[in-house]
Amino acid sequence: MALPTDTESITHGIQLAIAPVFLLTAVSGMTGVVATRLARIIDRARRVEDIAREARDDETVKRAYAELAELRFRGRLSNAAIALLTTCAILIGLTIILIFLGEAVEFRTNVSAVVSFLIGVVSFLLALLCFLWETIVATRLLNFHMLR
Repeated sequence: MALPTDTESITHGIQLAIAPVFLLTAVSGMTGVVATRLARIIDRARRVEDIAREARDDETVKRAYAELAELRFRGRLSNAAIALLTTCAILIGLTIILIFLGEAVEFRTNVSAVVSFLIGVVSFLLALLCFLWETIVATRLLNFHMLR
């Protein structure tokens, strides 16, 4: 596994490895958005718990527990999205390393790089679906509160 001395193959390796970095930028942005939503879910859950503790009537407690169940579900969806985004970032990072090694060191990593990239993209898409589902649940919860 000798290092090639021609700068052309090293430059080509760097060019190939940079392309997946753009996906990492998207993953970073999505992680920030989902983490912010998770923080808001936690803040709301704490507020609803306080309302339930201070409530004097059973109806308020019942509504608080129903909202807490929805918030717990939304929190799980957000956590799943963050886990999938983290998995995606790790796999894309691995893809970058494999592509660069494949070009710079003439190490056969083509299949591994393709597999890690594809699984990373699938993880990103699943995270987007979790995010969409969480926003739908949040909107449904909002509509529910508007009726009362």
